[in-house]
Amino acid sequence: MVTNIASYTVIPNQPTPKGRLWLSDSDLAEHSPAYTPTIYVYKPKHNHHDVIERMRTSLSDILVYYYPVAGRLCWIDECGRMEVDCNAKGVTLLEAETTKTLNEYGDFSPTQPIKDLIPTIDYTQPIEELPLFLVQLTRFHGDQSLAIGVAISHLLCDGTGAIQFINSWAKLARGDTLAPHEMPILDRTILKFPLSPLAPRFDHPELKPPPFILGTFDCITEQKTTAASLKLTSEEVEKLKKKASDQSQKDGSRPYSRYEAIAAHIWRCASKARELDDNQPTLVRIIADIRSRLNPPLPRNYFGNALARTVTTKCYVGEIISNPFSYAARKIRDALNLLTNEYIRSQQDVILDQEKIDSLRGFFFGQGQSRSSDPYFGSPNIFIVSWMSMSVYEADFGWGKPVYFGEGFVSPYDTAWIVQSPEGDGSVIVSMHFQIEHMQLFKKLFYQDI
Repeated sequence: MVTNIASYTVIPNQPTPKGRLWLSDSDLAEHSPAYTPTIYVYKPKHNHHDVIERMRTSLSDILVYYYPVAGRLCWIDECGRMEVDCNAKGVTLLEAETTKTLNEYGDFSPTQPIKDLIPTIDYTQPIEELPLFLVQLTRFHGDQSLAIGVAISHLLCDGTGAIQFINSWAKLARGDTLAPHEMPILDRTILKFPLSPLAPRFDHPELKPPPFILGTFDCITEQKTTAASLKLTSEEVEKLKKKASDQSQKDGSRPYSRYEAIAAHIWRCASKARELDDNQPTLVRIIADIRSRLNPPLPRNYFGNALARTVTTKCYVGEIISNPFSYAARKIRDALNLLTNEYIRSQQDVILDQEKIDSLRGFFFGQGQSRSSDPYFGSPNIFIVSWMSMSVYEADFGWGKPVYFGEGFVSPYDTAWIVQSPEGDGSVIVSMHFQIEHMQLFKKLFYQDI
């Protein structure tokens, strides 16, 4: 049981710029308007009595640099878009304690007890009052262990931006200062495209509905999902890379990356575990960071959503299972190779339509209802996300690096998040969200097929 002890509204400790922050098409159209919940777990070696005060003070400090985080969303009728009102209303910091020990939470796979360690978002609040960032510090029973649960509006930033913000906050909490290159780039207009959308220059299959199970025309028959944390050692990761690359050397391809090999493995295991017809079409959906893919590239410390979608070309379950392992890896690589500067700009020209604007507005003015424009991307397809390049374990607030980092919710469709492990030895954690009916077989195949 988790009990809230106190709630604080934290504002910037200095005057910050006022006015509205324009949100890019990527902010508004690419992502869920909901909040991204994540959790950090710490095992301090010593008891720290100033934990909450250190967090309050440093959070107030970092909001001076990241002042839009302390603002509120607002709807601009004249242009039919949402923007951020930089009004310094502040963020929410919760202090809590749980009657459970750290060990009683197991591997921290998303479950209801884990959700209790993360702030709950009250979508019934007017958007003018809803904080864009909420954080909960929870003390475990029996020792000095701590959890920091985070919920940040996805309209505000992507995962890279969120980790950048948390790490900068932690750095100030340790008593350090931010270097010039660590200052956030807040201006979204560098992603501003022509006011009149251009005709798409590519086919853009990633914007089309994914295939359903053969014989169906909707996702009503889909099963509920559950989540599991699956670890791949550095040796197992190298085995997968070697398995894919050895089979591809005949056609002169360069060695496959960690992501390409792991994603191919997940796709193949999912295709086997579902036991679908060989003629069943299947796709992998990928969201990629475009900071370095644009020309000119975005600054590395750009704070916002800088992502683009891509999908694998149409293929069939039988092909994924029967062909060599490199076949699936090649499909993953080809999907990523689509994301050139020209392709991304073409996608951005057409991605924000009136339906998405209407559903976005309906989400916040309809008590948090789901966005009807978001396609269901579960079986026979899968969504595979890489957080391997993110420095998630640099969030040291002064009591050591986290011993665990992960997402705090169960995806409603089949999704895999790949993140580096806290050991920093090349091993990774795959947080697998998969249909309950098929999860056991998937886990068996996940290790058996390496």
